[in-house]
Amino acid sequence: MLFYEIINDHPAEDPALICQDKMLTYGEVREEVTLWAAHLQSSGVCKGDKVGLFSKNCNEFVIAYLAIIKAGGVVVPFNFQLAAPEVAYIVQDAGMRVMVTRQKLELDAALQECGCGPLKQLDFEDLRQPVDRGYEDIAMDDNDNCTIIYTSGTTGHPKGAMLSHRNLVANAKDFTQRVLMYSSDKTLCVLPMYHCFAWTVSVACPLLHGCCIVVQENYTLAEALRLIQRYEITQFAGVPTMIQMFEKGADSGQLASVRFFISGGASLPQKLAKDFKKKFGKPVQEGYGLSEASPVCTVNPAEKIKVGSIGPQLPNVRVEIRDEDDRRVASGTVGELCVRGDNVMLGYLNRPEETAAALRGGWLHTGDLAYQDEEGYIFIVDRLKDMIITGGENVYPREVEEALYHHPAVQENAVVGVPDKLRGQAVCAYLVLKEGAAATKPQLRRFLMERLASYKVPKYFFFCEQLPKNGTGKVMKTALRENAIEDLVNRQN
Repeated sequence: MLFYEIINDHPAEDPALICQDKMLTYGEVREEVTLWAAHLQSSGVCKGDKVGLFSKNCNEFVIAYLAIIKAGGVVVPFNFQLAAPEVAYIVQDAGMRVMVTRQKLELDAALQECGCGPLKQLDFEDLRQPVDRGYEDIAMDDNDNCTIIYTSGTTGHPKGAMLSHRNLVANAKDFTQRVLMYSSDKTLCVLPMYHCFAWTVSVACPLLHGCCIVVQENYTLAEALRLIQRYEITQFAGVPTMIQMFEKGADSGQLASVRFFISGGASLPQKLAKDFKKKFGKPVQEGYGLSEASPVCTVNPAEKIKVGSIGPQLPNVRVEIRDEDDRRVASGTVGELCVRGDNVMLGYLNRPEETAAALRGGWLHTGDLAYQDEEGYIFIVDRLKDMIITGGENVYPREVEEALYHHPAVQENAVVGVPDKLRGQAVCAYLVLKEGAAATKPQLRRFLMERLASYKVPKYFFFCEQLPKNGTGKVMKTALRENAIEDLVNRQN
């Protein structure tokens, strides 16, 4: 099955999407997707072309995503929080010539600085207009590249995980074998659709089963509660921060219609999971995934949830804990979490060496340390990488460090994650300034806001005379994280 075909067989009159109280049926969505696909083809999109998609959550995001694929293109969703230079890098790396946007972006200077060729932007209004030519069916295979999800790499540059039609469809089918969905269900999509977790769990899975998706553009507790009650939402997926907001600010009656709550994107604190269950009488089903696996690999089944665990492997997905020699370890032994299945990516765009390393031995190596109990439930222990997860968004320290090095006053810097009650982790930067130079925290924030998405900008800045280093000159980030916790306790703001 090709991914855009998941909407084909549902009754035309059934509700598919609701956003800002405007409803589209499955029949209307199919018509719009075909029209927009014809527009894209008339604009020169051919099979295999990389087409950007830049928008906040809305009905049109779903239509554009499916239309790009139906036109033969490969959809590249953008995090709408990215700054212009970050967008330009992805445009260049993907060899992109066309981008679909809610509103056209000011990218000329950033694209020119990157050495990019011309980029044609089509906004939603452009794609709604009548088109002279009809849609031309494109021969495609389910192993063809369908989407590219850009995820930060250890070098600080984003790398594109290429996912096929089969990857996306298989993950939606496998997830809903564990978490059942019915055509009568209504899903609240509050997570950003550009994010792989949101796209699979809150969009692809419901569309596959003919559910109705109620779209929330920006998450606020008050609006989420209003939508849940007005539309009698039965399914909710979010990051722990959202679960925490429910636990603090909602009463049990306001969430009575919701049949299940899924949490992902960051570790769910055990106390929060227990407090939520106690207050609402419903558990939170924590799962785990990564973009390279479309993304879901594990999730707790409703019939048996283990607090602190990310659950057992999904049906048709194999998860093993392996040692440094790529051998499977015994239950209870910590090793690297590795994944195999139809959900695993084709590889990284333009990065054959990194692809080979990530997929060595036929297994996706996640870079996460975990152990598995005797019942197959998996527990994340730590991350091999230094990645920071703040509010469900991935931040790689090297990217922030590289941006800070462009500041004229910065001699050295190192970025680490520190615990944060609201977001799970916060970004913290340590800086050594050049002799005689000066910089203030507000100045540094303003400097970075022009170069990075806001969630990547450090919440905390500490100035020091030198960074802790080992004998080879490498910054000891474990020691730095320990220092950061102590400094946060003692800081005077």
